[in-house]
Amino acid sequence: MFERPAAGERAVLVQLDFSEGDFAERLEEFRLLVSSAGAEPLVVVSGRRRSPDPATFAGKGKVTEIGDAVRLYDADLVVFNHELSPGQQRNLERVLERRVVDRSSLILDIFALRARSHEGKLQVELAQLQHLATRLVRGWTHLERQKGGIGLRGPGEKQLETDRRLLGQRVATLKDRLVQMERQRQVRRRARVKGGVLSVSLVGYTNAGKSTLFNALTKAGAYAADKLFATLDTTSRRMFVEGAGQIVLSDTVGFIRDLPHSLVAAFHATLEETAEADLLLHVVDSASPDRDQQMQAVAKVLDEIGAGQVPQVIVWNKIDLTGVGPGVELDDYGKIARVRLSSRNGSGLDLLRHVLAEAARNHAVRAPAAAA
Repeated sequence: MFERPAAGERAVLVQLDFSEGDFAERLEEFRLLVSSAGAEPLVVVSGRRRSPDPATFAGKGKVTEIGDAVRLYDADLVVFNHELSPGQQRNLERVLERRVVDRSSLILDIFALRARSHEGKLQVELAQLQHLATRLVRGWTHLERQKGGIGLRGPGEKQLETDRRLLGQRVATLKDRLVQMERQRQVRRRARVKGGVLSVSLVGYTNAGKSTLFNALTKAGAYAADKLFATLDTTSRRMFVEGAGQIVLSDTVGFIRDLPHSLVAAFHATLEETAEADLLLHVVDSASPDRDQQMQAVAKVLDEIGAGQVPQVIVWNKIDLTGVGPGVELDDYGKIARVRLSSRNGSGLDLLRHVLAEAARNHAVRAPAAAA
């Protein structure tokens, strides 16, 4: 088995066009993902296909082209911007004689680099083990020790079976720990609801500027950087809103298209905080040419975690890069649906504070009735 990518490794990138659209935007995001994982993108191998090849995903001719690029650039690994089956990954590694990493493994690797809190690390480990479990299928012939020999004789259980059993035990342990943490979070959540405090969660595509906005509103000093998945751990702060009192604002992990299912499952407890919020501020990078597709990807994940019906206000961020002035836009019912602002220079933040104040006042009126 190959080890996972280390910092500074040289990578050949592979992105095939299956007529999904947005090829250029997907490719730019792919480059950022690879760089965020600490690898150096050397060259992109692309091409058009109607459907993936069952054996190698890319097809015999394209695999030959990838191999040529690997040798020409002396690459350490090959990264696909696609989901590969365990069999496709093994076949590619056998032919290319290099480690092959698919999109899910790449995102999991970045999450492993970014996790800071104890809970975040447990969630990432759980997602990685669940992903690895799908890879424990044949192929690991060097771990099959049934024949025994000096130093290899054991109780008769194949090493692969041992690995599966130990992996299953670790997954169960992690799930138990995360359940305990979720119970503790529910206690805090009930106390907050009992106090009638408005709960607001920032959601949005990765690198949309959520953490910068969170810092601008709360002065919390949360980590913010121009990179994908700069924030993994949910951070909550109480903030005072003039004319309405205290509210709780939470900064959450950014979403991305084709987010690995194992990650959504592992982070479900954390993401439930979003589903339990009274209001979502959907932060959008208005300067991105791919913003419409990014908004759709966020909406899809929100539906997956049961937050699709939570009231939402669009925060049209980064207007300093587009030349558009700050302002608000109303929906058909006269309610504020979108706020245009720049979290970086503060333009339009006062408008968002007014939106939060109104939401907090309305929540204060509804809370006693709900409690009754």
